[in-house]
Amino acid sequence: MSSIRFICHGCRQPLKLVRTTEAPGLDVGQDPGASYFPSAQGEPGDAPEEGSASSLETDLEELQASAWHILGDGELSGDRPTNFTLLGKLAAGRTLSSIHRTETGLCDILSGEELRHPLCEDCTDSLLQQLDRQLSISESDTQTYQRCLETRRGCGEDAGETLQQELEVLELEEARLVQELGEVEKRRDGAAVALEAARAETERLEQQERRYPRDLGVLQWQQLELQDELWSLEDQLRHARAQLAWLTRTDAFKATFEIGCNGPIAVINGCRLGCVPTVPVSWGEINVAWGHTALLLASLARTVGLRFQRYQLVPRGDHSYLRSLTPKDPLELPLFCTGGKSSLWDSKFDRAMVAFLDCMQQFHEEAQKAEPALCMPYRIHAERGQMEDPGSGKFYSVQTHLHTEEQWTKALKLMLTNFKWSLDWVSLRYRPH
Repeated sequence: MSSIRFICHGCRQPLKLVRTTEAPGLDVGQDPGASYFPSAQGEPGDAPEEGSASSLETDLEELQASAWHILGDGELSGDRPTNFTLLGKLAAGRTLSSIHRTETGLCDILSGEELRHPLCEDCTDSLLQQLDRQLSISESDTQTYQRCLETRRGCGEDAGETLQQELEVLELEEARLVQELGEVEKRRDGAAVALEAARAETERLEQQERRYPRDLGVLQWQQLELQDELWSLEDQLRHARAQLAWLTRTDAFKATFEIGCNGPIAVINGCRLGCVPTVPVSWGEINVAWGHTALLLASLARTVGLRFQRYQLVPRGDHSYLRSLTPKDPLELPLFCTGGKSSLWDSKFDRAMVAFLDCMQQFHEEAQKAEPALCMPYRIHAERGQMEDPGSGKFYSVQTHLHTEEQWTKALKLMLTNFKWSLDWVSLRYRPH
């Protein structure tokens, strides 16, 4: 046997009806509606009474009039969302209209307002608490309004004037604050402009900061290249200084002209100057030796600033010669010989050797002017074309005519010995500092 059930509008849970004698017209001896509504489908053999059928039809009409509809299996539901839903099958008992009126009356009494739906006990308690809070707030506001009203009534004219003065002071203060607010806004606008400029400057500085590492890398790379170049230049400078020091210590004349002897024959730069029957020497070697000797005398004269008076010395290797500076006799005297035994009696070759000896004597005289104490080991007699040995008192001629090969070779040896002394003197006097 089914019963009628209601659903709470707050928590949507089925309502459990409490049987009490306080509800008017409610029978507590049986389930609600069980005595007045029969089941939608009665058991076989049970026939409803005529009074009950008419009562049921009347209740259904009232239920339909209150906008309820019967669902399948005897369930009822309302069209309006504020109505409640009736579950279960219709059974004999109280009418639906009386039950609805009873519940609605109870809800109205509890909430103080008209409700269109039932509530469960918990939702009702919650609603009562909310109403109590609203009531407390309303009572507090009422008391506040009452005190303000009493205060206003208790204030006299003096209090009104005082309040008026306070109002004027507050208005002046408001005007001052408005003015200050305007100034603050202006300062804020200026600060905004300054902030924008600072942001632009910050962005520029950040760009520079990002660019500085790249520039630093480039500069460091250039520094390394310049450092390598500097080290290379320092090495070159050290090498150049070492070469300069070596050249400073080196005697150019002695390095260029090496004078020695090979037995009875004098040697200059590896070439023998002269010949004897026991040591034959080719004329090609002798001519080359005369070329080195002519170059030596020309270099010594250029060093001391000497210009020869009667002859001009022209060093040309194995074809060196002397040119006469006399306008009446501008001939060239060869300081070389073509070869053959008859060459020893060549007059031009003899005159060239005598003229060379005259140039050598001019250099000796110029050197004595700069250094009076300078003295050559062997004396020169240029007018006779002879070399004198002070130790033995003998004279040796540089001419080949009417003289032996031994005498001629001895004279050339004495001449180169004087050149060796001249080299030492020039090296000491004109050494670069």
